[in-house]
Formats: sequence, structure tokens, C-alpha cells
Amino acid sequence: MIGILLLLLLLLLLPLFLYIAAPQIRKMLSSGVCTSAVQLPGKVAVVTGANTGIGKETAKELAQRGARVYLACRDVQKGELVAREIQIVTGNQQVLVRKLDLADTKSIRAFAKDFLAEEKHLHILINNAGVMMCPYSKTADGFEMHMGVNHLGHFLLTHLLLDKLKESAPSRVVNVSSLAHHLGRIHFHNLQGEKFYNAGLAYCHSKLANILFTQELARRLKGSGVTTYSVHPGTVNSELVRHSSFMKWMWWLFSFFIKTPQQGAQTSLYCALTEGLEVLSGHHFSDCRVAWVSAQARNETTARRLWDVSCDLLGIPMD
Repeated sequence: MIGILLLLLLLLLLPLFLYIAAPQIRKMLSSGVCTSAVQLPGKVAVVTGANTGIGKETAKELAQRGARVYLACRDVQKGELVAREIQIVTGNQQVLVRKLDLADTKSIRAFAKDFLAEEKHLHILINNAGVMMCPYSKTADGFEMHMGVNHLGHFLLTHLLLDKLKESAPSRVVNVSSLAHHLGRIHFHNLQGEKFYNAGLAYCHSKLANILFTQELARRLKGSGVTTYSVHPGTVNSELVRHSSFMKWMWWLFSFFIKTPQQGAQTSLYCALTEGLEVLSGHHFSDCRVAWVSAQARNETTARRLWDVSCDLLGIPMD
């Protein structure tokens, strides 16, 4: 009886403790802050998934620093509202919205074609957009949704914009991955999830692919003036969990421990802006510092094979 009373008392006091400790908890969990003072007048940036969450905050900060920023997003109407908000807040009118559906290679190619016709330079590419824990589904091209959007979509976009990035060097590519990559595996015999599928693990596999892509891209770009980094933004309160009622409930339950989108954007901004980071091209970052990756994420053979398989799936010539 006493044990039950103590348990009830603990449950009653826990919310109060979390409320009191919230500022300290948030500070501890968001220790990484981009302190770079770099300004970006004359620079051009593309941020995918910039109409919400981390992408929106990343785009806002780049605009604040004077860059011409493209919000590349699937929902153009929502993107226009966000662009207007950023223009008002930053005073920078060079915030543009362009249609980009990473689940459709035709849309990706159309975005790239129009961008290349419109812009002479590209200095920063933030591959930020993503999906998480989707019910099994496929993209317009028949790719499993997580792998198709999170990896293959950004792989193709980067490929199409790579010459422009090289012409604009020094330039940077930032790929938003996740700590979840530790649970990921690249099953080449089941890359599209047709033999077995788990929504949670499918997300982890795609986040591992982001890191492997970053490392292989860095190897291939060595000496080009284009550098690339993968990042774990932290556990962030965003629309990423919209496909999972369970994850929404978990996010609400542990809201005291979750970063705001602005806090989540810090590591992406750190990798995009910090001077002298070129020597760390290909590395993975969390809380604005180099972070450990899994053994699978350090496998160069897997990274090279994934590159070749990705090229084959997307119809890109292998070199």
C-alpha cells in the first residue's frame, strides 16, 4: 500500500519537476550553437523542405545574413507564406519559392533545370527535407518512400546542381541525417522494402544512406572546392513525425527534452557557415561538433556500392 502511494506521489510530482527543470534540460540538450559571424551578401543558397521546421529556420538565418535563398518545397502555397514571413522578419526580399517534390524525379529535374537557367551561382545546398515512419508506399518512380525521398531524391538533386556548385566554389553541401542511422543497414537485396519492411527501420536505413552519400561525395569532390557534411540536428519538434500517432504522442510526452526548430537548425548552419571547416569535409556533426558514426556508416565499400546503385536507379552515368 505504501509503495502504491509513493508511486502515485512520484507520478504527481514528475510533471512539476519537469516544468521547473525545463530551462536547464533544454539548455543541456541544445548546447550546440552556430556562432559564426559570416555574412552572405551575393551568395546563393537552396534549402529543401524550407516551408517548415528546421528547413524554415535554416533558410531564415541564411536570409538574415544576406543570402539569396531558394525555398525548395513540395507545398508551394505554404512556401509562399513562409517566404513572406522571412522577408518581413529579415528585410531580405531575395527569398524565393520553387516547387520541388523529392518523391518525383521529374519534379527534381524540372527544379534543377529552372534553377540553372535562373542562377549563375550556387554556394550552399542544404538537403534538409525528409519523411519519417511512412506506411509502406512508393515514390512516382517506384522507390520505397524513405529511401526515395531522403536519399535518392537528394542524391539526384545534388548531382544535377554539382557543376554549378563547382563553378561557385568555395561552396558547401549539407545533408541532414540522424542519430537513427545507428540502427540503419543498407540491404541491397531489399533496398525498396519489397521483401520485408518496417517503417521505423526504413527511416534509419535512409539516414544511414545520407551519411554514406556524404562520405563518398566528399571523396569524389576532393580538390574541387566543394565540401560536404552530414548532420544530426537532434530530436526536434517538427512535422517529421506526422505519419506516426505514436511518435506524436512521444514528442508531446517528452516535449521538455525536445529542441525547437531554431535549435535544431544550428548544426546545419554551423556546417554551412563556419570558416576553416573544409578540412573536415565528409564528416558527421551533432551539436556543432564532429560526432561519432556507426561502423556501417564508416564502410567505404558500402558507400561506393550505394553510389553506383543509386546512379543505376536514377539513370545517372557512372564515372
